[in-house]
Amino acid sequence: MTFSIVARSDDGKLHGVAVASKFLAAGALVPAAEADAGALATQASANLAYRPQGLTMLRTGVAAADVVAGLVAADAERDHRQLGVVAATGPGATFTGAKCHDWAGGQAGDGWAAQGNILAGPQVIDSMRDSWLGGSALGFPQRLLAALRAGDAAGGDRRGRQSAGLLVVRAGGGYGGNSDVVVDLRVDDHPDPVTELDRLLAVHTLLFSRPDPATLLDLSGAVAAEVGGLLAALGHPVDPAGPDEALASWAGMENLEERLVPGRIDPVVLEHLRRAAPHVPAPRTGGA
Repeated sequence: MTFSIVARSDDGKLHGVAVASKFLAAGALVPAAEADAGALATQASANLAYRPQGLTMLRTGVAAADVVAGLVAADAERDHRQLGVVAATGPGATFTGAKCHDWAGGQAGDGWAAQGNILAGPQVIDSMRDSWLGGSALGFPQRLLAALRAGDAAGGDRRGRQSAGLLVVRAGGGYGGNSDVVVDLRVDDHPDPVTELDRLLAVHTLLFSRPDPATLLDLSGAVAAEVGGLLAALGHPVDPAGPDEALASWAGMENLEERLVPGRIDPVVLEHLRRAAPHVPAPRTGGA
């Protein structure tokens, strides 16, 4: 009663799962992932023991197809199960038990597997596959979500919509660099959960993504003067030595601390600061 995609990024550094279902809080049950090891989704009559058992096998370098084979071979209820797995390298693997409710099935390729049961039809998986394969220009979490959205648009769970979830891991990629969880978002009960998950991912990206070094602006000259004026207008007076301390104080209150770089400013942070502050004219930099 669920459709999902498990995948690995093209560079092999990220693993993740996106899932949607007419089931309360599917994101709490279906996905599991471990940095540098792999990811899996357990669904239909979900066997939650697959999550720790599968990750243990992935951690030791077992291929995705062998993880699937090992999990289902030991499960007397395998005919009611559905499973998708990706490992650190190689093709993904998917399994659909013979007693899963129609329409049920899955497809897999290099670094991905998509599967679902009680679906509107095989076009749901076809659409997820096509979106994943055509989405290489997107960021990894956005690519997973785009594939989920494509499946939803193709009919998704034929009983309707209720929940969705997105889990992405990367070694040291989490908040503050102290965890591996890059994204862990859930919509547990909502009339349009995939759209709501999309909104949450956009907020998460704004607040917690690291800045692109190529876009950073030097916090000096006219930029420093503008930032100082904006911060002062928001009640964060700037030290004559520079705006770094005041900017860190304000950014921490706005939950933008992950985007801070000493001596420089992320354009995303600057735009947020401009929107937050009362109107302060930017310093003139020359001209008539």
